[in-house]
Amino acid sequence: MQPITRRRFLTGLAAIGLASRVPPLFARGGGEPITRPIPSSGEALPVIGMGTWRTFNVGTDPVLLDERARILEVFFDQGGSVVDSSPMYGSAEAVMGQLTERLDRYDDLFAATKVWTSDGDATREAVGQSEDLWGVEHFDLMQIHNLLAWQEHLEALKAMRDEGRVRYIGITTSHGRRHGELERIMENEPLDFVQLTYNIVDREAEERLLPLALERGIAVIANRPYQGGRLFGRFQSEPLPDWADEVGAKNWAEFFLKFVVSHPAMTCAIPATTQVEHMRENMGALYGILPDQEQRQRMVDYVEAL
Repeated sequence: MQPITRRRFLTGLAAIGLASRVPPLFARGGGEPITRPIPSSGEALPVIGMGTWRTFNVGTDPVLLDERARILEVFFDQGGSVVDSSPMYGSAEAVMGQLTERLDRYDDLFAATKVWTSDGDATREAVGQSEDLWGVEHFDLMQIHNLLAWQEHLEALKAMRDEGRVRYIGITTSHGRRHGELERIMENEPLDFVQLTYNIVDREAEERLLPLALERGIAVIANRPYQGGRLFGRFQSEPLPDWADEVGAKNWAEFFLKFVVSHPAMTCAIPATTQVEHMRENMGALYGILPDQEQRQRMVDYVEAL
């Protein structure tokens, strides 16, 4: 009999319709981690994931590899699961594979990466190369990076999903680019996920894309939840509002992340970091309460007034 792992436990909860929260057995950061179901399956995911753009592109440097291993260990220990990468991110995929094996945490990993090639006939080859780098038999989520050759790649990925080569498929964009085209794809294609930029100052996705995701039953991953770190540069010297505890925020990281993941269409946010202490702050947003709609507007008003 296989041991009951955290991931299998979450999946099982989803299957029997109990998956909005998990019990304290697996709560490693205090209380119960906040999860959201993937609409196409009901599988529950922790609302805080991890991005690897720039941060995990460290090659074979032993000091930097040790530092990233500590960051990844904190992420998993605090209940994280979703890690997102791309062939575009230099050595990040190879580093993820090496460190996940070193830490023996494949059972905790929801592996998400992307197809990033303009050759529309190279989908399967690209997926195979990423599988080798990560050391996984199949990816949980395979996305088309920034809509590159998306028509060809999507047909191949749909076939691979049917074959069981990937569990979920999706398409990404970032920096608010090509929202009109992404909207048309969401309207017409059977996507499991979309990934887009969403944070407390970049909220264009609220107008069309997030409501459409709810309507079509598409999970949403938010990239750049800190606007590439700029939000800290703009606001970290300012005080948190004296009502921050009412929205479950003890610091600016939790304030920004809880705004993102409290949108009803949002499934997961993927902040990236090179520092263990910042990872602990990120994972703090996985626990406690989330703001309601009125509180979300109050958070926007506060930031815009600074």
